[in-house]
Amino acid sequence: MPGPRPDRPGGDLVLVYGGTFDPVHNGHLAIARCARDELHAPVRLMPAADPPHRPPPGADAAQRTRMLELAVAGEDGLWVDTRELRRAARQPGVPSWTVDTLRELRAETGATAPVALLMGADSLLGLPTWHEWEHLLDLAHIVVAERPGNALDGQLPAALAARLRDAWADDAARLRERPGGRVWRLRQPFQAESATAVRRLIASGGHWRGLVPDAVAGYIGAHGLYGCATA
Repeated sequence: MPGPRPDRPGGDLVLVYGGTFDPVHNGHLAIARCARDELHAPVRLMPAADPPHRPPPGADAAQRTRMLELAVAGEDGLWVDTRELRRAARQPGVPSWTVDTLRELRAETGATAPVALLMGADSLLGLPTWHEWEHLLDLAHIVVAERPGNALDGQLPAALAARLRDAWADDAARLRERPGGRVWRLRQPFQAESATAVRRLIASGGHWRGLVPDAVAGYIGAHGLYGCATA
């Protein structure tokens, strides 16, 4: 893997992968590793404290964060950034808006540093439902993890298509040419895992342990998360 495993931010591209990670699974890690290797930059996995655009998570923020820490322990170029949790502690009851996280990062990095937000294709398609979504590209690039044949190859929602019309980048290197404003499609191997499917399998007593890192499976079992019988 090119690039360091920093205990603190490193590299000239700030690459953020946010989400509830409820729980973190092998598909999440595959996307993070692919982005790390293609963009030659460390990835900050950033658990959301209070996601406003989906139901509450099945595990609390501290548990989701601990599972992330277990999942990336010893992994080059992947680390956990808990800024959204810290902000929630400072501002109880205030939603964990992505746009506010990017503004906070932009204030830290300065106006000229390239910042990129990593998300899945489904998240990109749902972007018009996000708080102040039109401003995200003013603050950062978007790296969208996709697979051939997904909905990005079809017709985008009109408002989203208009906002992204001149933003598509044909080369990852172009993300380093400016602070934000571009969208790059990250092609990655097929990953069948989803957090919803993992939770359902756990609750139903199905075969789920192979879908998450071993340390995460042990944590879920030890704490009886998602309806799992405690070990």
